Amino acid sequence: MLANLIDNAIKYSPGGGNIEVRVRRNGATGEIAVADSGLGIPVHEQQRIFEKFYRLDPSMTKGVGGSGLGLYISRELVRQMGGQLTVASRYGSGSTFTVTLPLA
Repeated sequence: MLANLIDNAIKYSPGGGNIEVRVRRNGATGEIAVADSGLGIPVHEQQRIFEKFYRLDPSMTKGVGGSGLGLYISRELVRQMGGQLTVASRYGSGSTFTVTLPLA
């Protein structure tokens, strides 16, 4: 799941850009955030990207392809661990994917 999020951050930051991985404790949960300064995701698409086989319009992704399964599988793995995977993004300004998991 983490490898997929980092791979996506690299893939959707064509020409380089900054990618950050942050880990922190937040009370009874732990958070892992993967942030990039890449293409970003329009607000109206942000929940759909977690759907099985869903792909953004190629004109929005500058031709970057994939199967549409990575984020779906990542979200399901996080759910099976009792956590949550969310996205915060602004089209053209990058994205931050945050995994929140209960601590043992």
